[in-house]
Amino acid sequence: MSLKKLNKTQRAAVEATDGPILIFAGAGSGKTRVLTHKMFYLISEELYKPENILSVTFTNKAAKEMKVRVMGLLKTDNLPITIGTFHSVCARLIRVEAKHLDLSPQFAIYDVQDQLDLFKVVLKGLNIPKDTLAPNQARNQISYLKNKMITPSTQARKARTILEKTVVEVYSAYQKALRVNEALDFDDLLLYPLELFDKHPKILAKYQKKWKYILVDEYQDTNRPQFHFLTRLSENNQQICVVGDDDQSIYGWRGADVSNILDFGKFFPSCRIFTLEKNYRSTQQILDAATSVVTHNDRRAKKNLVAANGSGDLLGLFETRDELEEADAIISALEKEIKLNKRTFSDFSVLYRTNAQSRALEDSFRRMGIPYNIVGSIRFYDRKEVKDVLAYLRLVINLRDTISLRRIVNFPPRGIGMKTLDKCV
Repeated sequence: MSLKKLNKTQRAAVEATDGPILIFAGAGSGKTRVLTHKMFYLISEELYKPENILSVTFTNKAAKEMKVRVMGLLKTDNLPITIGTFHSVCARLIRVEAKHLDLSPQFAIYDVQDQLDLFKVVLKGLNIPKDTLAPNQARNQISYLKNKMITPSTQARKARTILEKTVVEVYSAYQKALRVNEALDFDDLLLYPLELFDKHPKILAKYQKKWKYILVDEYQDTNRPQFHFLTRLSENNQQICVVGDDDQSIYGWRGADVSNILDFGKFFPSCRIFTLEKNYRSTQQILDAATSVVTHNDRRAKKNLVAANGSGDLLGLFETRDELEEADAIISALEKEIKLNKRTFSDFSVLYRTNAQSRALEDSFRRMGIPYNIVGSIRFYDRKEVKDVLAYLRLVINLRDTISLRRIVNFPPRGIGMKTLDKCV
């Protein structure tokens, strides 16, 4: 397989393998193609063995798609590359090195609901009422501190108000409760490898030797722990390639730091920079409209996206008085397109910002007899019956997991009250 299907800039980025590489990939510019072809190139040219390559991204779906594509390019069903999300890669590393952290390799990983259940127990134990600090408020604030790599002791020195001091108290008690339950939350999965690297240089050297070339997708969404994880692993050989788009950085509210990509050259002064500007997804009208918005960002890398699909139709904008008039206007637009351009209902999609906004649209669609399908529902692993089964399984391998015990102790009903359970755990 050659690289002939890549454009000039994509190919140059793929073939650049000596030293740090930063690829600014505008929306729809083929960043996944570049990443997968780069892995293919590294292996097919025998520059690196598959087992010496680490590729990290942000979703399991993206990781799976990437691995399938690379295996297709290499025409193999066996690919020992480490491809996964930050959390999955770090979780595997921690399980292997658990003894150095005084952890059981069978530690539980608490999702948001598990965390909230544990916070309820912690807050109750500290006699902190919900109107002072609610479980979700505590979780959000402590997660923010973890994303900034701020420990309870560090935050205790900064705390001034009663609420800030209460958060520190809860933070400390929460971390102790996680230990008692032999559990980690998702933020811990990113922090514990850094603790390992700091306290055990030989372990850091082990993984630096294992992962000799590192690729990172969606680099604009990395937070401080993820940034340190990557820089520690690549600090010796400097063989790292990051791909991202600062214009698509939307997760600052949960700790993502866009300066990681904008200041990449400061941390890796010898880096080479490539900018993918040819868009294969949208028309020029759409790109120009989007660009007119993001150009107002305080800091951004300069890009000039050019559409491969030509200019396209002009964008339309109409304002309505309320959600009912908006729904009627959308239906009128659909009917007009169907009548004039011979389209069908399956040719259209309607995007909205929050799930609550779908109600007016659904009511109008049903009233007019228009068939529709809502995309996205409760995720599989968020379903009650699935979480109940998983709680049973987690309890089997980790008898200290009291949160899982609390979840299933009365499913099916056994008549065990919360007071009795509190005494037992």
